[in-house]
Amino acid sequence: MSGNGSEREQKTVDLDDLLLKSSRTFALSIPLLPEPTRREVTVAYLLFRIADTFEDAAAWSRVRRQEALAAFVHLLERPRSPDVVGLVAQWLDEPPVHHAGYLELLSETPSVLEAFDALLPAAREPVRRHTARTAEGMAGFVGRGSEAGELRLDTLQDLRDYCYVVAGIVGEMLTELFIVGHAPLAADADALRGRAAAFGEGLQLVNILKDASADGVEGRRYLPKGVDLATVFELARTDLDRAAEYTTLLHDAAAPRGMIAFNALPVQLARATLDRVEQRGSGAKLTRPEVFAALAAMNADLDAGRTPVRPRQTETGS
Repeated sequence: MSGNGSEREQKTVDLDDLLLKSSRTFALSIPLLPEPTRREVTVAYLLFRIADTFEDAAAWSRVRRQEALAAFVHLLERPRSPDVVGLVAQWLDEPPVHHAGYLELLSETPSVLEAFDALLPAAREPVRRHTARTAEGMAGFVGRGSEAGELRLDTLQDLRDYCYVVAGIVGEMLTELFIVGHAPLAADADALRGRAAAFGEGLQLVNILKDASADGVEGRRYLPKGVDLATVFELARTDLDRAAEYTTLLHDAAAPRGMIAFNALPVQLARATLDRVEQRGSGAKLTRPEVFAALAAMNADLDAGRTPVRPRQTETGS
């Protein structure tokens, strides 16, 4: 028994290390979650990041990226498949990206899949289903790009559809995990599900606005040429208002503090980042002291029994 326990503990440490090396905001917010939701979300994040690495594989052809995403979906169905070792070797033979953390994560795909397979069925099934939906949606957008890997979104609806695939579905998956982790949330399930996609989409829009210049250099032009930037900023703010409503629902339903904090912190940081980018342009970001100040402010609100984020109309009284 002690040997098995030590092995499980080591795997948890390894997953947390992979999270730190492959994330920024989520490496701050996921540890706030209570167990077992924390582990479930860690595993889910790493799976989504693997899919995202294939989507962003600028060094690969369009067909190769689609094939990798399809193989990954198959592995979600058979996480202990003997094929995984050979697939990982193929993926790393010509590294899809330069990011060391993403490449290390890719090399640990077998361990991540084992951790996924070890989740309780109530958590494993929504993680599998929603990760597969995202990977399949990503493959569709890869297919719309050029053979060289360049992707241009032409309309605002294209942008919204893309954000749903890569982030809105994540919000839907997280909602299912929260309900599994805190049964009383089932009473608010419809209200939470109605806001879940906008939550993820708002965070993704902020990232797209922040990283527009760097993405453009790599051939990814997510901001449609014919759409005014002010429209995209307002769409992001509207989505973040929905995210604030989502967080308030958790607070009012007496969800665990860590669950509320996990959702509140990204919204606070996204709003502040959006303001910074609007003022200074693409590439602007928050400083580390500003991030930790936001974390302290959030904890002060929670200590006082207040919801840390609110929709704009509530904040302004309009």
